[in-house]
Amino acid sequence: MKIKFLIFILTISSSLSFVVAQEKDTIADQTVNVIKPYQPTISDAFKIKDNPKLIDSNAVKKKDIKYNIFSIPVASTFTPAKGKAATVDKVKAVKLYDNYASLGVGTYTTILGEVYLNHELSRDENVGGYFSHHSSQGGIDDLLLDDNFSKTKLNAHYAKNLREFSWKVDGGFDMQTYNWYGLPQEFFGQAEADFIDSKHTFTSFNIGGKINFDDAIVKDASLRFRRFGDDRGSGENLFNANTNFEVSIRDADIEAEVFLDGISGSFDTNYEDTSELNYGNFMIGLAPSYQLNKDDLTINLGVRLTFFNDTELSKSKFYIHPNIDASYRLVDELLIAYGGLTGSVIQNSYYSFANTNPFVSPTLGVAPTNQQFSAFVGVKGKLTNNLSYNVRGNYGSEKGKALFKSNGAPDIPTEDYHFGNSFNVVYDNITTFSISGELNVDVNRNFSLGIKGQYFAYDTKDQPQAWNLPDLEASLFVDYQITEQWFAGASGYYVGERKDERIVNMLFAQPSVTRVSLDSYFDLNAHVGYKINEQLSVFAKANNIFNQDYERWLDYPVQGIQLLAGATYQFDF
Repeated sequence: MKIKFLIFILTISSSLSFVVAQEKDTIADQTVNVIKPYQPTISDAFKIKDNPKLIDSNAVKKKDIKYNIFSIPVASTFTPAKGKAATVDKVKAVKLYDNYASLGVGTYTTILGEVYLNHELSRDENVGGYFSHHSSQGGIDDLLLDDNFSKTKLNAHYAKNLREFSWKVDGGFDMQTYNWYGLPQEFFGQAEADFIDSKHTFTSFNIGGKINFDDAIVKDASLRFRRFGDDRGSGENLFNANTNFEVSIRDADIEAEVFLDGISGSFDTNYEDTSELNYGNFMIGLAPSYQLNKDDLTINLGVRLTFFNDTELSKSKFYIHPNIDASYRLVDELLIAYGGLTGSVIQNSYYSFANTNPFVSPTLGVAPTNQQFSAFVGVKGKLTNNLSYNVRGNYGSEKGKALFKSNGAPDIPTEDYHFGNSFNVVYDNITTFSISGELNVDVNRNFSLGIKGQYFAYDTKDQPQAWNLPDLEASLFVDYQITEQWFAGASGYYVGERKDERIVNMLFAQPSVTRVSLDSYFDLNAHVGYKINEQLSVFAKANNIFNQDYERWLDYPVQGIQLLAGATYQFDF
């Protein structure tokens, strides 16, 4: 304790001396020069080499354990199976043939035949042809005139592919025979029918060609001449040519079409007198367009310029029509919005009228239609990978639109088509609003379904009705490959109400004028077939399955249910 006390006294004394010295002395600034930088070193570490010894009375000495293995042989009967790669079922390649022939017969003494031929002369050229025939001996109930018809078509072509371009020439002949059997029986009976030769025939001959260029300013060019006439002294010549080319102006690609369309024709008589009826015109035009692409937006900006000359009236006119459309991908392929504004001069002809309504009289006034504009907007896309849709609205204006209207019966009929059993063409300025929807389903390559419908609303200027134009149209298509051998399909057409007018002038009596509404109808057709082998198959068809006695045109009922069976053979040579 004394030692600890003495150390404490010395420590206190030293501290007091240090404090006194600090107060009295001042440490001056000194400069320290480092001659050699500090280099630290690490001393070697000394490891403990001896293991610690445990002083534990409970420590137990480990015993050595010896293992002995007694091998006993065991017979093995297991044999592992060898690995085998899984096999994939291969779809047998379908043999494609270049030619086929088909023949079918059915009720109403119907004959349906087709032959298509295509032969490769060399790697760069081929020749081919097509023949079709469809005829029926008729047999519609309660008619006073024959209702048989026939349609025969023959075409041939030759094509050649060269290094920088390819070309094709083709020509054909058509013949169609019909009867003006739509006699209004409340005014005319068997006595009048016995003096009517209702049969009439259309004939047509055409020749033309097309050439396509690779990597050239001119992309393609085509021309066609057609001669059309009937057995009543009518004749018509049609000629059209067009070419498409593309030029670059200041890094902008401008596409353009140059077209020429001409027609001339005559009818031996007018409907009301025996004077000859002549018509003719030609038009030449240019339709340039420019496409603008930006992200999901595509715009086609164009205009259609047309110079029109009426050769019979010696009048000319220049037309300017818009040619604009655009599309925008709102949601990739799921939702695409589109719209446009277009217009053109439509060349009407006796050929186009007769193919739409074969019961027209050979006394038509043929004139073009000025489609002033047609504005449309819509959306389309895919709901799923197998389901696509399209909804569209349209509003357009046409000046001089052609309408089919029943011919009136004169006081004293002098021609076979003077008994209210033929149709004329009248023209009017019409605006049309329509909305349409379309749905397509492709479940797989074996099944497809399509549904389409369209509603129309018309506004006429001079005519009281938009004659023979329906207010609603719809269609349905189904194709199904049931098995490798069996296949089937169906199609249906719905046409809404149409308006027409029946005018009969009676001798020594007031004319009878009746406004008629043609009922809507639904025509359902179906077919089924069986493939016997790669080349031969048989089929059966049924048309107008519901056996509806509807009228496509005024006083022209159609055939009831029609059954047909036949076979198709594919081949090469």
